Amino acid sequence: MEEKRETIEAVRRMQDYIMAHYHEEMSLEALAKSALYSPWHSLRAFTELVGKTPFEYIRAVRLSEAAKKIRDSNKSILDIALESAFGTHEGFTKAFTKQFGITPRNYRKNAPPVQYFSYYPITHSYNQVKKGNDTMLNSVVFTQVIERPKRKLILKRGIKAKGYFEYCEEAGCDVWGILESIKGALNESIGVWLPENMRKPGTSEYCQAVEVPYEFSGEIPEGFDIIDLPKCKYMVFQGEPFEEDNFEEAIKIVWEAINRYDPKNYGWEFAPEDGPRFQFAPSGSRGYIEGRPVREYKYE
Repeated sequence: MEEKRETIEAVRRMQDYIMAHYHEEMSLEALAKSALYSPWHSLRAFTELVGKTPFEYIRAVRLSEAAKKIRDSNKSILDIALESAFGTHEGFTKAFTKQFGITPRNYRKNAPPVQYFSYYPITHSYNQVKKGNDTMLNSVVFTQVIERPKRKLILKRGIKAKGYFEYCEEAGCDVWGILESIKGALNESIGVWLPENMRKPGTSEYCQAVEVPYEFSGEIPEGFDIIDLPKCKYMVFQGEPFEEDNFEEAIKIVWEAINRYDPKNYGWEFAPEDGPRFQFAPSGSRGYIEGRPVREYKYE
């Protein structure tokens, strides 16, 4: 077990190195140095745990970042290719087309939903290997009320999932990358718990989604739905920054705080049927963020 944990940590170090240096030339020797393993052992461990070779992984990162620039900027495709560590326009076009099934030029014209790379630190995927009694004590959870306008939600439904891990088993781990590629999204992609009135029979409470303007007329990815969301107020809870490996503990702390919180003391009440409860992807640098729909509380 200890050997497995050391291998997971080594692969995680390589992932971190790639995310920090993907726009640069990168060698197996440099990756191995970050892992504190030999080049051969690094290559084998990374491929076994991630399911891609390091260089397949690097290419997926580079191409997804390039796709975002093509979609959102006016930079020339050649400049984007060079910034993405591709030596030629032709090589970039060939790799981009193979990755996304569309040429860079046509992607700029139409920006259909495609499968972007999604970063999942390996220690999250293999978190069950790591056991311990570490807790985050004396944590502060911040709250604020925000108002969301009438809008639409593009989502991929699951079957029975009530949470993230069940959903990944049902819908796969590629949903997030597709959602991130949708042009015109109002915010970053979210995990949502749908109220009963927004579910279809035989579909899950939890799913992954992205909000778009009510007037959205773009392409809906195959297998995804789009639903209307009414104007709604949310009470947003945000925990303190945390070590990335402690994301489950960070979520637990915020959930416990929500369970203890009585919004009526501040003139609000939870209104679970008014909209989906949502969560942003846990990020150690900003803390875990979750929103619950609320209404103004009418005192009798």
